[in-house]
Amino acid sequence: MKDQFYNYILNLQDTICAALEKSDGTATFREDLWERPEGGGGRTRVIENGAVIEKGGVNISAVHGTLPEAMRQLFNVGEADFFACGLSLVIHPKNPMVPTVHANWRYFEMYDGEGNVIQQWFGGGQDLTPYYLFEEDAIHFHQTCKTACDKHDASFYPKFKKQCDQYFWNAHRNEARGIGGLFFDYCKAENGKTMEDWYNFVTEVGNSFTEAYIPIVEKRKALPYSEAQRNWQEIRRGRYVEFNLVHDKGTLFGLKTNGRIESILMSLPPHVQWVYDHHPEAGSEEDKLVGVLRNPVEWI
Repeated sequence: MKDQFYNYILNLQDTICAALEKSDGTATFREDLWERPEGGGGRTRVIENGAVIEKGGVNISAVHGTLPEAMRQLFNVGEADFFACGLSLVIHPKNPMVPTVHANWRYFEMYDGEGNVIQQWFGGGQDLTPYYLFEEDAIHFHQTCKTACDKHDASFYPKFKKQCDQYFWNAHRNEARGIGGLFFDYCKAENGKTMEDWYNFVTEVGNSFTEAYIPIVEKRKALPYSEAQRNWQEIRRGRYVEFNLVHDKGTLFGLKTNGRIESILMSLPPHVQWVYDHHPEAGSEEDKLVGVLRNPVEWI
């Protein structure tokens, strides 16, 4: 399973990068291959200063070795070996009418002293963070997520949509990071689902990503915007940074386990503002967005 999924994310990285480069039209991804001293490594790809994408990354990693102390505490186990691989991406467009997007698909195994697999699961999801709310874009993104889910289990979309709303919640701001999508974790062989079933589901979601996001980029990337709208984008990006550095489990895990810092912090946008006690004008488009972030919507 680990080889099967790793080969899948290698190909998925190529597919997504090609689609994003085509949509941008000018910028291309820079690739860095890196090795983890404790075992494994990754292939980081970053795109910057494009016509459409201000900064973005589509990264894969496959790491293995002795389970770090932070993970042993998390899983309440003693010494053990592990393997983990995944693809993680964040795209920050230049135009504030184009939403930021995040996605991640991952697989984990843990072994006993004889090398037998004693734990294995999938996790992942994809979510959208707009700066200006186009309801048809939100519906398109969520409908694409639901279509992928429904091919496998009708209960998946409402369950994983709710988990996404709960996970990407900036508790210190009492608002969501964005308008959600899907979030699932610890998907194991249980309750009638095999690991092959979960593999088929996770790859279905991964394959749906470009269909969920690229049409939105194409529709919005040439829209005009003002300096005030750009300022609003940078203020909202500040909330994105706050979530990633305060609440995001993947970021915190990477920082605690000697992860590659450039890959971990790839998700941070290049231009951000923190304005003291900022509130959008009542009834404005900016205020409309904040209202949705404070009360997540059922888009489908």
